[in-house]
Amino acid sequence: MENEIIFDASTDELGLLEFLVGDEYFGINIAKVSEIIRFTELTPIPNSPGSLEGVFTHRDKLVTVIDLHVVLGRPIKDEEHGNGLLIVCDFEQFVVAFHVSTVIGIKKLSWSTIEKPPSVSKDNTDSITTGMAKIEDDNKIIMILDFEKIICDLNLNPDNEGADLSTIEVSEGTDFAKHLIIAEDSPFLCKALVEALKTVGFKNIHVYYNGADAWSFIKSKKGTPQIAEIGAVISDIEMPQMDGHTLTKMIKADKELSEIPVYMFSSLIHENMRGRGDSAGADGQYSRSELAELITNLSERLALAK
Repeated sequence: MENEIIFDASTDELGLLEFLVGDEYFGINIAKVSEIIRFTELTPIPNSPGSLEGVFTHRDKLVTVIDLHVVLGRPIKDEEHGNGLLIVCDFEQFVVAFHVSTVIGIKKLSWSTIEKPPSVSKDNTDSITTGMAKIEDDNKIIMILDFEKIICDLNLNPDNEGADLSTIEVSEGTDFAKHLIIAEDSPFLCKALVEALKTVGFKNIHVYYNGADAWSFIKSKKGTPQIAEIGAVISDIEMPQMDGHTLTKMIKADKELSEIPVYMFSSLIHENMRGRGDSAGADGQYSRSELAELITNLSERLALAK
């Protein structure tokens, strides 16, 4: 199943691929999915965690398989071993497949219908879900998983495990007192971003786990002196309540706010998504592995703005 579905940046639409792990419903943004294939014979990885099921070669690439049944604590029944489907995803040139029981299909939803899951820890960084989609017609809830966290927890992609902060070039005269607005639904990734910004000297960082809350904060500063204190917005693309493209469009459509730089920071940055980000008015778009470049350009922008 090839991913050929495109959603217009002028809307807040989400294509959610619904699948089953055991008898429970989960989902993934279709934009992250390369294709869906039948489960295939795997080569085991010696001394690996139980959730790392093995590897196989597909389209001349080595693909690591993560068994979501193990990750989510839904063991496969003996008669179901060797069955199921593989959801193949490309995270910034790192290809990984998730073993699921079956795929239900694609649901077209609005980001505004996606809710943040309840916090299960003080800072919510151990949460494996980023959103909940309530499907009223079917009377069910689809949990949207934090696939980047699953990958990072298993240390599968050491090249993108963390930013090399030594490559950041901080411009002379950077206004580190400027307020930065972070909109990111993954507490795990948000923490890494905030720590990197603080390391280079930024002090006033406001974190919001969805675009709607970030927009409410920014909008509340309109007509006040505090609006001039906002240096930039750094936004993920997929978030509950309001996605990053919609947040960007709303900022850029407002005369008073339009000069605020908005940077997209997401694992979904690819050719199609860059076009959508440009259409929304983003000042820059960076993949997760380009964190150092993002901070370098942010520093330059805030130095020039003084």
